[in-house]
Amino acid sequence: MSKKVVFITGCASGVGLHLTERFAALGYRVIATDINSEQLKQHQKAKGWDKESVWVRKLDVTKKAQWQSLWDDAIEKWGQIDIVCNVAGYLLPGNISETPFEQIDRHIDINVKGLMYGSKLASENMSKAGRGHIINIASLAGIAPIPGIAIYSASKFAVRGFTLALAQELKPKGVNVTVICPDAIETPMLTLQEDYDEAALTFSGSHTLTVEDIADAVFHDALQKKALEVVIPGSRGMLAKLGSAFPKISFMMSEQLGKAGRKKQQQRKAHTQ
Repeated sequence: MSKKVVFITGCASGVGLHLTERFAALGYRVIATDINSEQLKQHQKAKGWDKESVWVRKLDVTKKAQWQSLWDDAIEKWGQIDIVCNVAGYLLPGNISETPFEQIDRHIDINVKGLMYGSKLASENMSKAGRGHIINIASLAGIAPIPGIAIYSASKFAVRGFTLALAQELKPKGVNVTVICPDAIETPMLTLQEDYDEAALTFSGSHTLTVEDIADAVFHDALQKKALEVVIPGSRGMLAKLGSAFPKISFMMSEQLGKAGRKKQQQRKAHTQ
C-alpha cells in the first residue's frame, strides 16, 4: 500500500476519474480535483472513496489563485505531493474561420495555461524536495496537426513542447517528467465529437483507446519506467510523427484518413441513436 500523494485534475469523468480510482485502490492518498465538484462528490459517495485518503476538491485550472490555495492546503494536510497528473482538458471541434474568439481563449486557458500553472507549482515544490513526478496528458493531435480541431491541436502541441522542455529543466533536480500522447480515448470528449463533421479525423484509427489504456501508461511507462514520452498506440504515433516531420505527407494522408474517419463517425452516431 502506497502512502504517496498524487494530485490529479479533471477527475469528474473520463481519464481523471479512472486514475483516481486506480490510485485510490493502490493505497495512494489522492487529491481529486475538477471544476465540477458536485459530480466529484457524487462519485466519492457512489464509489465509497475514503474521505481520509481521497480528498475531493473544486479546481478551475484557469485560476492561479485556486491552484495556489489548494496546493497550500494539500501540503498542510499531507506535507508533500509526490505525483501530479495534469489531465483536465477541453475540446470543441470547428473550423477556425467559423470559431468565436472566445473558443481560442478557452482552449488555451484550460489545456495550456491550466497545465502550466500546475506544472509550475509542482516543479517549484518538487525541486526543493529533490524528487517527484509530473505527468502531462497531451494527444496525438499534439504531434501531427489535425484540421477541424486546429485550436485543440495547437494547444496539445504546446503541452508536448512545454513538457519536453520542462523535463530537461527538472532532470538535474531529481524530478521526473512524462508526456503522454494518446489517440482518441473512449470518454465524453470523444462522444461530443460524433456530432461534428469537422472532427472526422479523430475517428480514423483502427480502434479507440480506453481509460484503462491510459492508466496503464501512467503506471507502467511513466511511474515504473520513467519514460519521457509515451505515444499510444505506437503505430499511429509513428504515422503522426511522419506527418509532422513532412507536412506535405500530412496533407496527403488527411484526405484518406478523413474518409475512413467519417465512415466510423457515422457508424458511431447510428449506433447511439
